[in-house]
Amino acid sequence: MPLEQIHHLLIVYTAYFIAVASPGPSTMAIMGTAMSQGRASAVTVALGVMTGSLFWAALAAAGLSTLLTGYADALLVIKIAGGLYLIYLAYKSAKSALSADTRQVRTEAPAKRTTLYRKGVLLHLTNPKSVLGWAAIMSLGLRPDAPASTLPAILAGCALLGLTVFVGYALMFSTAIMGRAYQKSRRWIEGTLALVFGYAGLRLLLSKT
Repeated sequence: MPLEQIHHLLIVYTAYFIAVASPGPSTMAIMGTAMSQGRASAVTVALGVMTGSLFWAALAAAGLSTLLTGYADALLVIKIAGGLYLIYLAYKSAKSALSADTRQVRTEAPAKRTTLYRKGVLLHLTNPKSVLGWAAIMSLGLRPDAPASTLPAILAGCALLGLTVFVGYALMFSTAIMGRAYQKSRRWIEGTLALVFGYAGLRLLLSKT
């Protein structure tokens, strides 16, 4: 692969890393799950988030993202669904914050893993900004003179970065120290999550994108 192309890939990787590492609904959901339910549950959410991200990546790589952005109705449906889902998560966090029960014991509930995974997937699939972001990344990396190996390199590299970041958050915030911090500050943490999800949901519903 030419040196110039490697340079473009590094730019793509840097842009993607900054995007996924920045605080947002997905990362906050992983952090909250890690502190309240433990490592395995948080990793499950992280894998769901990564699955949703790769879905939009595949869509952008196939060129369908450009077609999708041309249909305002399709993006509107996704935007409304995403906004309502985030508000639902805000409601659940707010309900937990207002609960008087301080016995928030971590539970490993295998029966609920599918729910956690679905939560992670939906956080990305219902965010129209994700497909727009991937479209920008693909246009940045896939130049007209790019070799055939560029697309697999973008997908593989970004997938590795995404897994590292999301699973890293899951591992970091599921430590004993963070667990004790959650026990002591449960209401504040859940209240913060409610504000983040609520703000993100309202912003998505009111945005013109």
